[in-house]
Amino acid sequence: MPHFNKKLRRPRDKISTSHLLEKGGARGFSSAGQEFLAALPSVLRERLARDWQAYTHTASGADIEPPTHPDLLNVLYRVWTYSEFVAQTCIRHPRLFADMLKSGDLLIDYAPGEYAHKLQSAVGNTKNPQDLGAALRHMRTREMLRIAWRDLAGWADLNETLSDLSALAEACIDAALGKLHAWQSKEIGIPKNAHGMAQAMVVIGMGKLGARELNFSSDIDLIFAYPEDGQTQGKRPCTSNMEYFVQLAQRLINALAEITPDGFVYRVDMRLRPFGDSGPLVLSFDALEDYYQNHGREWERYAMIKARVVAGDCAQGKLLLDNLRPFIYRRYLDFGAVESLRDMKQMIVREAQRRGLKDNIKLGQGGIREVEFIGQLFQLIRGGRDTRLQEPGILSVLEYLGQADYLPAQVTEQLSDAYIFLRKVENRLQEFSDEQTHSLPMDETERTRLALSMKYENWNAFQHALSQHTAYVHNHFVQIFTMPQLDSRPEAAQSSVPDLNAVWQGALDEAQAGELVNSAGFTDAPEALRVLSQLREGHHYRALSERGRRRMDKLMPLLVAAAGGAEHPDVTLMRLVNLIEAIAQRTAYLALLVENPLGLSQLVKLCAASPWISTLLTAHPLLLDELLDSRRLYAPLDRTGLDSELRQILLRIPEHDLEQQMDALRHFKQVHVLRVAAADTAGVLPLMIVSDHLSALAELILQHVLNFAWRHLTMRHGAPSCMLDGKRYTPGFAIVAYGKLGGIELGYGSDLDIVFLHNSEGEQQCTAGPKSIDNAVFFARLGQRIVHILNAHTPAGVLYEIDMRLRPSGASGLLVSSLESFADYQTTQAWTWEHQALVRARVVAEQGDNNITARFNELRIGILQRRRDANTLRAEVHDMRERMRTALSAREPGRFDLKQDAGGIADIEFMVQYDALLWAHAHPELLTYTDNIRQLQSLADAKLMDAADVQLLSDAYRTYRAAVHRCALQDEPACVEEDKFRDYRDGVIRIWQDLLEWEKLHDNG
Repeated sequence: MPHFNKKLRRPRDKISTSHLLEKGGARGFSSAGQEFLAALPSVLRERLARDWQAYTHTASGADIEPPTHPDLLNVLYRVWTYSEFVAQTCIRHPRLFADMLKSGDLLIDYAPGEYAHKLQSAVGNTKNPQDLGAALRHMRTREMLRIAWRDLAGWADLNETLSDLSALAEACIDAALGKLHAWQSKEIGIPKNAHGMAQAMVVIGMGKLGARELNFSSDIDLIFAYPEDGQTQGKRPCTSNMEYFVQLAQRLINALAEITPDGFVYRVDMRLRPFGDSGPLVLSFDALEDYYQNHGREWERYAMIKARVVAGDCAQGKLLLDNLRPFIYRRYLDFGAVESLRDMKQMIVREAQRRGLKDNIKLGQGGIREVEFIGQLFQLIRGGRDTRLQEPGILSVLEYLGQADYLPAQVTEQLSDAYIFLRKVENRLQEFSDEQTHSLPMDETERTRLALSMKYENWNAFQHALSQHTAYVHNHFVQIFTMPQLDSRPEAAQSSVPDLNAVWQGALDEAQAGELVNSAGFTDAPEALRVLSQLREGHHYRALSERGRRRMDKLMPLLVAAAGGAEHPDVTLMRLVNLIEAIAQRTAYLALLVENPLGLSQLVKLCAASPWISTLLTAHPLLLDELLDSRRLYAPLDRTGLDSELRQILLRIPEHDLEQQMDALRHFKQVHVLRVAAADTAGVLPLMIVSDHLSALAELILQHVLNFAWRHLTMRHGAPSCMLDGKRYTPGFAIVAYGKLGGIELGYGSDLDIVFLHNSEGEQQCTAGPKSIDNAVFFARLGQRIVHILNAHTPAGVLYEIDMRLRPSGASGLLVSSLESFADYQTTQAWTWEHQALVRARVVAEQGDNNITARFNELRIGILQRRRDANTLRAEVHDMRERMRTALSAREPGRFDLKQDAGGIADIEFMVQYDALLWAHAHPELLTYTDNIRQLQSLADAKLMDAADVQLLSDAYRTYRAAVHRCALQDEPACVEEDKFRDYRDGVIRIWQDLLEWEKLHDNG
């Protein structure tokens, strides 16, 4: 299903804000409807007016009479206000909407099996995969319109909405599988086992689909299996059953996930299958059972709780899941599941913190995931004994936990109410434009829309209710996951032999061991002994082979001795043990550290210096190889060196192997970020050079990502081209960086603020290949592929987190904009803060027409050189800064938030941007650079700011950013003691007050 972010362009003078109340086809419209429209913000009223006008136009063109019944219109206006997806679907498909009204499907609850019946009818006469794909996409569009409408109109409760979403997905999968299996078996033969019995594929739904809790714009997590090995029997030579079903699975995925002009049916995620992305796409039942018995991990037990057969041979699939049940649910009380779930939750918390997901209703504090963790904790611990807990649906589990007194009834009621509320919010967020999002909107209008869709008068009322629910959830989560009876850790063993080897082996009594540990340099001997004992007695050590244990026994005394000599030995030992646990099963790494004292020394040095580096090494043990050459480790490459090294790496990878290329980019980034961090902690890189290296690395990677995506699409569709002034040319595509990357000031773990632009214009705008597509489609797909390469989770992690909210119209805007529309938006619609952001914007990667960078630069300068009223500009900049400070400042008593508190980094950046916007019309040289330091120097050179003030701001900015880097390397928030930089802070505040809080500004000329 395509996302409807593209706004229909119509002359503004044909649409009035009172259009709906006066005209709009709403004859006899009810007073309740008028009150609703009148209470809407003007922006929503105007958008609704334009949508209604567009609908009446397309309906008229299709010879369809728009609805006029007051009650229906009352609902229509509400639903369209809450969902751009519904409105645009009705506009683009007026016949589909008319069919919905005529059939009465909008008004009724579907009976069980209705979706299966509808899908079988829809695909029954299809003759080929193309027809099948079109039929599936048409039905998906129709039924998602129905589901969203009924939810937003209040005609369906949450259970019906989630059930319908799940049943629709299940029916689409089963209908597609049935057709594809029939066609393929006719083509290459019927797969049979050794006894000649026909075999059919089983599709297992995981996650929300398996639990019948699918959200509105969700991926579907699937696992494919078949009962028995064998061969096909037919006209063609025999094919193994595995080959047959792999081909069938690939065709099924393509039928569902391929993006066509009709959109897609579902994004398919296969990463939950055995061995993840590196594993076979389909396995036999025996192979699956063997995998879970011998290789299954704790998180896979957690995932399999929700497993359910959703398509194919359901009877055989049920037998398979029955056989896998002992893997999921232990016969004994499995308190070992607590630590695994805690670890999983902590990973989610860290990820949410790293990505700034404070307002994420799924992963944030008190969000959906915490409710699920509570239920699944009890399922994993007690589900083997209490089969009533072997239930995929979380609400059923919570209800039973209260009934069985596992939790107080009041707690389960609060958790259930919160879960229902949060899932409704999730669907409302996604129903707006059929986008997979869980983040609360930042835009005031979108917040109002969300609040109204949740039946609240305003955002404050909605947020108050949301805060109550999340507070309840998180409070219960913390209490449940810290219950002492859930914690079962092995105790240390003790004996006697006086050396560090004996300490590691636990062969000394407590006093002897403590004395040796203290003499080795540790200050908290009991804690150090506990850490070592926990590792020695833990499963990481016990699971090792005999050779692995020998390597560990040889390494640990060396590691303890090295850690004891570090600056902070106790915390260093803890970090090192965490890392050893992560790499224990890869005993080659243990040997590497044993056989390379320099590598071990560098490891201890880096872990002592920075928990951030320790975490990086723990997450990506491949980086341990970098410790063997200290000359390279502490000497980061410049842009030329980086480019040369990356090209050599990529030359060794097949050009079409995107998976290997993605992993190579991730490892390359991790290696060079490690080198920068190592040099930084060693004090051999000044602040500006640290950011230069990190920025150059990001730019280089973005260029290669663009190259990969461009090559992939041009091979399929040809290069984009167009006719302009009688000449054919290849339009360009640019990645524009804003924020820290735009200002060449990237830090550790920084997101990338980027925008995609193209300069296709003129006539015949289409690609030149055999599968020609419109240039706009080409560039949209190019942007989507870039986002996928950057954001996809692979075994090597995520390449970069990206933020594209600075594109025209923010998160609701097109993923890729033309230069023309970008210029129009910046000229006619952009807010002052968006022009502030443009001060730091620059092209960092391009393809196609090389002139696109020059055109963007001209456009940027032209927009920023507009003459502005000083008082208006001051007020807008000042107001935005206050709003940002209120929203983002840590506000900790006795602490100074380096970024957001008064006198901090953001104040300096805002002053520079204010002056640039105020004076650029007379001093274009202010726009030459995008980084704050050189922009400040430009202000001094132009005598627009006192030289002493420029020096103070520059020094403060460098000092603050250096402190931010140090905080990042220590895994700490960017806060320091309140008096840490008092002189700089006071100076920045003084200049801020002089510049932006002075009531009478000089005329800006």
